Amino acid sequence: MSDTATQAPHVRPLADHSADWRMLMLSVAALLVGTGGALGAWVLLKLIAIATNLFWFGRLSAAPAEIVDNNVGLAILAIPSIGGLIIGLMARFGSEKIRGHGIPEAIEAILYGESRLSPKVAVLKPLSSAISIGSGGPFGAEGPIIMTGGAIGSLFAQCFHLSAAERKTLLVAGAAAGMTGIFGTPIAAILLAIEVLLFEWKPRSFVPVVVAASVAFAWRPLLLGTGPLFPFPAVHFASPWPVSGAALGVGILVGLQAALLSVLLYRIEDLFARLPVHWMWWPAIGGLVVGAGGLVDAHVLGAGYANIQALLDGSLAIRVVLALAAVKALVWLVALGSGTSGGVLAPLLILGGALGYLLGTFLPGAPGFWAMIGMAAILSGAMRAPLTAALFAAELTGHFNALPLIAIGSAGAYAVSVLVMRRSILTEKIARRGRHILQEYTVDPLDFLQAGDVMTSEPETLPGAQSVAQTIAFFATTARHRSYPVVDERGRLLGLVSRSDALRWQTLGGSDEIPLGEILSDASQPTAAPATPIGAVADLMVETGIGRIPIVEPGTARVVGILSRHDLLKARSLRRRDEVERAGGGLLR
Repeated sequence: MSDTATQAPHVRPLADHSADWRMLMLSVAALLVGTGGALGAWVLLKLIAIATNLFWFGRLSAAPAEIVDNNVGLAILAIPSIGGLIIGLMARFGSEKIRGHGIPEAIEAILYGESRLSPKVAVLKPLSSAISIGSGGPFGAEGPIIMTGGAIGSLFAQCFHLSAAERKTLLVAGAAAGMTGIFGTPIAAILLAIEVLLFEWKPRSFVPVVVAASVAFAWRPLLLGTGPLFPFPAVHFASPWPVSGAALGVGILVGLQAALLSVLLYRIEDLFARLPVHWMWWPAIGGLVVGAGGLVDAHVLGAGYANIQALLDGSLAIRVVLALAAVKALVWLVALGSGTSGGVLAPLLILGGALGYLLGTFLPGAPGFWAMIGMAAILSGAMRAPLTAALFAAELTGHFNALPLIAIGSAGAYAVSVLVMRRSILTEKIARRGRHILQEYTVDPLDFLQAGDVMTSEPETLPGAQSVAQTIAFFATTARHRSYPVVDERGRLLGLVSRSDALRWQTLGGSDEIPLGEILSDASQPTAAPATPIGAVADLMVETGIGRIPIVEPGTARVVGILSRHDLLKARSLRRRDEVERAGGGLLR
């Protein structure tokens, strides 16, 4: 029995050692998943180019093309609707998972679908997104590539029959690789994985994600080119104080913009839900509004990366920026609310950049600099990912020296978003399906509290010399718990006896005078030490099915406490007390 007592505290280190090998195994797999994510990004961009050429120029070509160069005339009203109809048919008869942003669907698959994505999604998501963007849908490629890269990682894991946790790691690794392939932003992709997708920060998941993003970044020069995607001239300020305050102000205003866009998006989604037609037709209806917006200004159609560059360059007139912001917001909200396929990052960059640009006309420095601050701020406020947003803007533009100011703007927008919105634009979509997600990271109290912190000290025990008959009578009359530790004359643990044991002995009979110590002396009883993390004790309860674990002194096996399922709740109570109780400090006393 003393051997059991001394080995029990080592349950958690053994699990950690196993996790080390899983980390290495997943890192090797991430090399292939990262390559798949980079190739998926290349294929997606080529598909978008092919769709753009087919819809707007009537030619079969994968060469880059700008929708604003078209000469289709009034047909601009119909082309986005035709694309929406194709997507509606693909969603209805192919897979519904191709509808929407891409990121919420990836989150839902991770949290509720055991990180399983089907081959259909891997094929239909990039194809439907290419049709959507190519036909004029006001979306970016980032959401679709996150879903597509995630599907590549998930399918790889399923082929090798990996666990749900391992599938999640490779799904997120594929998503990060895809985002890196599109934008060339590996650090932002890694942070997006941590802030939005993983819902944990463990070596087992973090290292493979870094490997996949790094591999995709290494492939990118061969597939898509090098350098920042949106470079623009640097801006220098004499003093950081007034500029820091201005960055915070821009962040706060853009955070309010992000909240407003989220509210309007889901109001529009509700309006589509009230239409007396099948949801298959909604993207086509939304496409009519997109076409009308394109008739006003063709710049609002498609991903709009040229618009992002123009905002950063500061080459747009104020009236153009106003028109772009208003019309782009309208067509994007309607199109996304209709349930078509497309991403949110590029449209948000344009809308946040437009507001930052307008505010920048009243602030020191070039408007393009403030457009960059607005871009980071709106991603932070809308997605609740401030670190991702700040690094994303810095990597996209190459202005890492402006990172402190970008971070200030992102923090301001994030604070406003938390104050005025219950959820992010991503998790709100999942919550509307009845699944509520908390995007806050805290240390699990089960992992840092020890058994000695929450156990019941000096528990009631039964002597090993007590007979079986006395034990049966005890459980029948005076017992208050379902089980009790049995100890010898020195208080050392002999085993655990439960009410079910007493009932079994009563039924079998024939052993009424046998002492408990003789029956339990050879039993293998799970135990823990006072220094054992209560998370390890909780795992022990799950593995053994025993709800009361004796706490013993290492070496002597003397019982010093007992930890029950109810005691585990004390950990949550202690955390809640730390959060809500306020008391004066020592200096005041």
